[in-house]
Amino acid sequence: MERRELFVVERKILLGNEAIAHGLLEAGCSMATSYPGTPASEIMTTLIQLKKQHGLSCHLEWSINEKVAVETALANSYMGRRSAAAMKQVGLNVAADPVMSAAYTGVKGGFLLIVADDPGPHSSQTEQDTRQFAMFAKLPVLDPALPSQARDWIAPAYALSEKYEIPVILRPTTRVCHARQDMAVRAFSKGVVQPVFEKDPARWAATPKFRYLLHQKLNEKLETISRDPFWQPRLLNAAALNDPTELQTPKRHAKVLVTSGAACAHAVEILHALNLWKHIPIYQVPMPYPLSENFCTEVLDIAQEILVLEETQPVIEGQIRDRNKVKGRLSGHVPKEGELLPEIVENILRRFLHLPTAAPTPPSALARRPTLCAGCGHRAAFFAIRKVFPKGIYAGDIGCYTLGLNLGAVDTVLCMGASISQAAGFYHAYRQAGQNTRHVVAAIGDSTFYHAGIPALINAVSQGCRFPVIILDNGTTAMTGHQPTPAAGITVDGITVPAVSLEALAKACGVKHVSVGDPYDLAGFTELLQAAKAHCQDSENGGMAVVIARCPCLMAHARQEGRPSSAPRPMVTDRCEGCGFCLKYFECPALIFHGEKEAVSIDENICAGCGVCVHVCPHQAIAWAPADV
Repeated sequence: MERRELFVVERKILLGNEAIAHGLLEAGCSMATSYPGTPASEIMTTLIQLKKQHGLSCHLEWSINEKVAVETALANSYMGRRSAAAMKQVGLNVAADPVMSAAYTGVKGGFLLIVADDPGPHSSQTEQDTRQFAMFAKLPVLDPALPSQARDWIAPAYALSEKYEIPVILRPTTRVCHARQDMAVRAFSKGVVQPVFEKDPARWAATPKFRYLLHQKLNEKLETISRDPFWQPRLLNAAALNDPTELQTPKRHAKVLVTSGAACAHAVEILHALNLWKHIPIYQVPMPYPLSENFCTEVLDIAQEILVLEETQPVIEGQIRDRNKVKGRLSGHVPKEGELLPEIVENILRRFLHLPTAAPTPPSALARRPTLCAGCGHRAAFFAIRKVFPKGIYAGDIGCYTLGLNLGAVDTVLCMGASISQAAGFYHAYRQAGQNTRHVVAAIGDSTFYHAGIPALINAVSQGCRFPVIILDNGTTAMTGHQPTPAAGITVDGITVPAVSLEALAKACGVKHVSVGDPYDLAGFTELLQAAKAHCQDSENGGMAVVIARCPCLMAHARQEGRPSSAPRPMVTDRCEGCGFCLKYFECPALIFHGEKEAVSIDENICAGCGVCVHVCPHQAIAWAPADV
């Protein structure tokens, strides 16, 4: 497939995810799909901006979930066109079914699966390592150390994908996605590759008999890919060691460092800082799987001891296979969990090189715990839920509303869509034990419901469950950057499409009792919850109930319209006793506690003026300010 020569237009300081977006467009990606998830969200956001700025013809979409994103982009690559699907590491779990199958069927046009891992973790349920998933799926995986590498490896990754007709995984981590680096910005490919689908049922619709043959071919591909010269481990300081052909004319070293990803960037800086750059060989592994067997053999030959620095699982370490020489996570020389921060890498290197331990890093100042924004409708909804179901089990879900934990209104958070499924499990357990009076409530965001809540709701209805589902509808995917939901009725290109109604979906799932209310109207919303509770308990005509708490996200709304200066606002009166009820059970960050028996105050800089606190205070000590105050 011909690609025109890329040339430098200018230089910019780009976020890692922005650099990845540039790399995709430079390499001629004709379709990119994604589901928002930190740390990957800015990839699609940047693609959308660049498409508009440069009048590009590629198809971009925020898909309903990661599985759909992969399946859609794969079809494009079946027709010889370069494609990409971007997500975070736990999103790959959702896409696992098509990804595993695509390893067998392969592709025609280059296909990149961009999966942003989150060692730490900073904003995820797990620290899972996509490189390990790649081994499981039998797909090559690339592990860049810098934003520039993440961008520069995209074109050769597409070439690798097309040469061997196999999906390729690009695995940046949080420190690559959210780092910034100065780099050359190149021209984008504007050529259009015409789609050509060659029918081949034995491949694209393979039955188990043919899958066996495809598996054989896959294993052969991986063996060849492991020897591809472009992706071989690189001796970064060959010139400093005065032997630029180290692997061709190896000599023995007491200590050798093998590393990949962000840990590689940290190790390079630390070796320079310790004045050891010219003494310790350091190899970067661009493709941790499949790792070259020749490299494993040769590095074992030249080293007395090998330290492997990688996040977060022993993928490289396990492939080198020498427990006597190789030090890493398996040997206990590297922590078995957590992010390899620079200070951690330094101390690992110091121990490996028998140097004194570095001075401990002073602890950072304590920060205020994360909480829902001032005026967030979710806070009012959770307050009402606890009031109507005071001793309930609250099954929560993934989103900014997970912070309902602080309000005592979230008891479980497992994965996208699990609130409804787990609430069903709690319900069946109580019913089977004869404890029919114990209340179970599921709370799920609007975007999460579209993503993974629909099958769970259908299952709950079809299994005869009776509990309320509260859909927290703020009209956006707020946690990851305010991406639109299917209710918006508009594509990323501004094209009007049919809006998908939450109410209609809930009814189509078989729910008879569906209501919608504004949680700012605390009394009215509480009545809706009471009615849903009664419906669930109705022995003859009851069943599942869905209550949609509809209140626009204030952050998204403020971006568009701002808060009017004439908006009414609440005020604290002299009836305030400083009991702290409003802070403990409502926890609005605009309310400031000054100590026991001291009146609270309201921070006017962040108060949204929702006025819910007026109804929350048990002493009626918060009231609407007069118009002239």
